[in-house]
Amino acid sequence: MKRTFNLHRDRWADRAARISLLAAASLLCVSASRAHEVPFPDRMDFVPPAAGTYKLQRIMAAPRGKVLDIDGKEHEFSSYSTGKVTLLSFIYTHCADAKGCPLAYAVFRSVKKSIENIPGMQEKVRFVSLSFDPQNDTPDVMRTYGGDDARNRQGLRWYFLTTRSPKELIPLLDGLGQDVSVAIVRPAGQRLPVLSHMLKVFLIDTHGEVREIYTSSFLLPDVLVNDIRTLLMENTVRAQ
Repeated sequence: MKRTFNLHRDRWADRAARISLLAAASLLCVSASRAHEVPFPDRMDFVPPAAGTYKLQRIMAAPRGKVLDIDGKEHEFSSYSTGKVTLLSFIYTHCADAKGCPLAYAVFRSVKKSIENIPGMQEKVRFVSLSFDPQNDTPDVMRTYGGDDARNRQGLRWYFLTTRSPKELIPLLDGLGQDVSVAIVRPAGQRLPVLSHMLKVFLIDTHGEVREIYTSSFLLPDVLVNDIRTLLMENTVRAQ
């Protein structure tokens, strides 16, 4: 596993040579009621390579586990990590760090808009936002958080998921290498827990293999769209 991640970092280093690097750090999320109100990230002076001109390596298999949808129905996690190209992020609904969960939400929306403008692509892709705060992020809370994105059953589907308990969440966090901890110091007047985590977004292929992991420094909509298209082109070649 260690060797796999070293290869992953080396591959990103090659991309990063053409990008003005931002500081990478663990992100401390704080509670706020305006979770989605975040300025869209500044675009970097970077033209990503054309889709299909590069290969995304297999990093690891997506884990197994149980999740709940916004109606409280239980599903195998594999229902959301196989069959389509999946863009997945871990979030918690009262996060308001501008470079944390709200950033992922803003980027997902931008990528969704781009994909829906490409004929025949939206049916082959899904988005997943999975909470790592199941004690507070119930299915009802996730439905409210997702709003129209969660309820819309047309076009590209975006699923807002949670788990029954931290016990059921842990295998998913461990399986994807997503670290999260509860901050020791809670801001004055803050009732809900403050969770400390590094933003990670996972690109998973149709076979349930993680093919890319993005941090806030590399979470660029154009890059994500081209990576998704690259995986879809790979499937087309296999089918021939």
